[in-house]
Amino acid sequence: MSKRKKHDLNWVKQTIELAEDHNWKSQPNTRIFVAGRGAVRFDVPHDWHFEPQENSFQFLDQKPPNDDCRLEVSYNLLPPADWTDFPLRNLLKQVVEDDSREPGEMGEIHQLKRQTARIVWTQIAFIDPQENRPAYSRIAIGLGSGVQCLITFDYWVDDAERVTPVWDMVMSSLVLGLFIRDPRTGFALPD
Repeated sequence: MSKRKKHDLNWVKQTIELAEDHNWKSQPNTRIFVAGRGAVRFDVPHDWHFEPQENSFQFLDQKPPNDDCRLEVSYNLLPPADWTDFPLRNLLKQVVEDDSREPGEMGEIHQLKRQTARIVWTQIAFIDPQENRPAYSRIAIGLGSGVQCLITFDYWVDDAERVTPVWDMVMSSLVLGLFIRDPRTGFALPD
């Protein structure tokens, strides 16, 4: 995909042993991504390359510059309010309209409901300006439990059959606002 700007981030990677009776569950051949102690959580392929960005987190199917698709997520913690009637569909349409890649077509808007979260997503087609190559981007906005997330998934049209199952996995495993007390156990904080 297009070149990315490198950031001088001071991230610390820490490996911890899970408790024998931990509560973490994921699909086969995946690992669990958790941001903000549980603000956002989903499964990703176990062999994908992780690159933290300044305001988001990226997963790439291969290490750059050999990557062919990019999954990126960012999130915000929301102030206490009743977000039940927030117009997610309209927000998603606006995000697509404002997309600088000038999408040629927008797919249907899909709606998902999870316990306390609502998720909408769509797909756009565009021509990558740097490689002059047709590409897709799937864009999801999730809202629930005091968390709003934006997830994008950019990939080449030629790779659609190979990589769209990754999107399905992310959408099916996405959980918002289930905050974790101790990462070694995976048990959520009480409400």
